[in-house]
Amino acid sequence: MKYKEFIHRECEYYPCHDLAEWKNCLFCWCPLYLLECGGDGEMKNGIKDCSKCTIPHREGGYEYVVNMMQERVFRKG
Repeated sequence: MKYKEFIHRECEYYPCHDLAEWKNCLFCWCPLYLLECGGDGEMKNGIKDCSKCTIPHREGGYEYVVNMMQERVFRKG
Protein backbone atom coordinates (compact mmCIF):
# COMPACT_ATOMS: atom_id res chain seq x y z
CA MET A 1 0.00 0.00 0.00
CA LYS A 2 2.89 2.32 -0.81
CA TYR A 3 0.55 4.50 -2.90
CA LYS A 4 -0.70 6.09 0.34
CA GLU A 5 2.57 7.91 0.94
CA PHE A 6 4.46 10.13 -1.46
CA ILE A 7 6.99 12.80 -0.54
CA HIS A 8 8.10 15.28 -3.18
CA ARG A 9 11.37 16.44 -1.65
CA GLU A 10 12.32 18.49 -4.73
CA CYS A 11 9.20 20.68 -4.50
CA GLU A 12 10.10 24.34 -3.96
CA TYR A 13 7.52 24.48 -1.14
CA TYR A 14 8.65 21.32 0.67
CA PRO A 15 8.07 21.19 3.53
CA CYS A 16 5.03 23.46 3.50
CA HIS A 17 4.24 22.71 7.17
CA ASP A 18 6.41 22.38 10.24
CA LEU A 19 5.90 18.71 11.11
CA ALA A 20 8.17 16.53 13.19
CA GLU A 21 7.47 13.56 10.92
CA TRP A 22 6.48 14.23 7.31
CA LYS A 23 4.37 11.48 5.73
CA ASN A 24 2.71 12.66 2.56
CA CYS A 25 2.58 15.17 -0.29
CA LEU A 26 -0.08 13.19 -2.16
CA PHE A 27 -2.84 15.67 -1.29
CA CYS A 28 -0.79 18.82 -1.73
CA TRP A 29 -3.94 20.52 -2.96
CA CYS A 30 -6.46 18.92 -0.64
CA PRO A 31 -9.57 17.50 -2.31
CA LEU A 32 -11.47 18.51 0.85
CA TYR A 33 -10.83 22.22 0.23
CA LEU A 34 -14.39 22.89 -0.94
CA LEU A 35 -15.96 20.87 1.89
CA GLU A 36 -16.59 21.20 5.61
CA CYS A 37 -13.78 18.83 6.41
CA GLY A 38 -13.09 18.96 10.13
CA GLY A 39 -9.58 20.28 9.57
CA ASP A 40 -7.90 23.44 10.86
CA GLY A 41 -8.94 25.67 7.96
CA GLU A 42 -10.42 29.09 8.60
CA MET A 43 -12.17 31.66 6.47
CA LYS A 44 -10.21 34.84 5.73
CA ASN A 45 -11.90 37.48 3.58
CA GLY A 46 -14.20 34.83 2.10
CA ILE A 47 -11.34 32.44 1.25
CA LYS A 48 -10.66 29.19 3.06
CA ASP A 49 -7.12 29.23 4.45
CA CYS A 50 -5.89 25.70 5.13
CA SER A 51 -2.26 26.61 5.72
CA LYS A 52 -2.42 25.47 9.38
CA CYS A 53 -4.00 22.11 8.55
CA THR A 54 -1.64 19.15 8.45
CA ILE A 55 -4.20 16.32 8.19
CA PRO A 56 -3.30 15.31 4.60
CA HIS A 57 0.40 15.17 5.47
CA ARG A 58 0.23 13.16 8.72
CA GLU A 59 0.00 9.46 9.50
CA GLY A 60 -3.54 8.35 8.64
CA GLY A 61 -4.10 11.39 6.43
CA TYR A 62 -4.79 9.35 3.33
CA GLU A 63 -7.52 7.39 5.10
CA TYR A 64 -9.00 10.58 6.56
CA VAL A 65 -9.25 12.29 3.17
CA VAL A 66 -10.66 9.21 1.41
CA ASN A 67 -13.25 8.63 4.17
CA MET A 68 -14.35 12.29 4.12
CA MET A 69 -14.69 12.19 0.34
CA GLN A 70 -16.82 9.06 0.55
CA GLU A 71 -18.97 10.55 3.30
CA ARG A 72 -19.36 14.13 2.05
CA VAL A 73 -19.20 13.74 -1.73
CA PHE A 74 -20.34 10.22 -2.49
CA ARG A 75 -22.66 9.85 0.56
CA LYS A 76 -21.17 6.52 1.55
CA GLY A 77 -19.81 5.44 4.88
